[in-house]
Amino acid sequence: MATLRQIKRRIRSIQSTSKITKAMEMIAASKMKRAQERGLAGRPYDQKIRQVLSDLAAAHPQKEGALHPLLERRPVSKIAIIHITADRGLCGGLNTNINRKTSSFILEQTVPSVLITVGRKGRDFMSRYGQKIRAEFTGLGDKPGILDIAPIARIVIDDYVNKEADIVYLAYPQFITTVTQRPVLQQLLPIEPADLPRKQNVEYIFEPDPQFVLAQLLPRFVEMEIYHIILETIASEQSARMVAMRNASDNANELITDLTLAYNKVRQDLITKELLDMTGAAAALR
Repeated sequence: MATLRQIKRRIRSIQSTSKITKAMEMIAASKMKRAQERGLAGRPYDQKIRQVLSDLAAAHPQKEGALHPLLERRPVSKIAIIHITADRGLCGGLNTNINRKTSSFILEQTVPSVLITVGRKGRDFMSRYGQKIRAEFTGLGDKPGILDIAPIARIVIDDYVNKEADIVYLAYPQFITTVTQRPVLQQLLPIEPADLPRKQNVEYIFEPDPQFVLAQLLPRFVEMEIYHIILETIASEQSARMVAMRNASDNANELITDLTLAYNKVRQDLITKELLDMTGAAAALR
């Protein structure tokens, strides 16, 4: 049985840990709301521009030639994956889940895959297991700007246009709610054609011409899509960290309560033992 000193030392240690987890929970909570607002604000634009480009890809048959290299669909012989995780841990199973999702997907493929990692946790995991990393980006912070994302988009666009990759995926933890983040693997390039009814025809008017408009729009779309996904990842990270630190604080408080009860029990046993010894000694002296 542990001594009073050992139990007391352990209680103090857990109390110190609880103060740290509580502080981290409060910091994550303060960052979480702003991160969620930024992450969710871009969803309507993202959904609309993807719908327009999907309609355009469906309305323009591939046999007539792609309107832009980023709309070109070809047989898949090389896969590129933009693997997005957090730079730091202490956010529950967030990083583990997306790492497992991406690695499982790579193992299922019959063609080679190359990774563009965003975040230290994903980079370290993939490096540890010998996956080929085309480029790595870390230290984007909690408030990245569009200029921070531009190099990532440039690599993706150049690789796709130069046929270094035939299909590009985004792997990231999608923000659902504060307590729920789902690992997602979604296709970025080429744009998936919309499933239109046979007789439905979607037409768009381009000024001055489709090639000029798409040359400006599609690279911007790739940038904004990656930017939006990174903002969602930050929202997921802060939400997961807040929940994880809250659970850690709750567990610490429960453990402190149990140890306090154990401390009081040991203390009472010692007092009872001393009283019995004193009573026995007094009886022996009579």
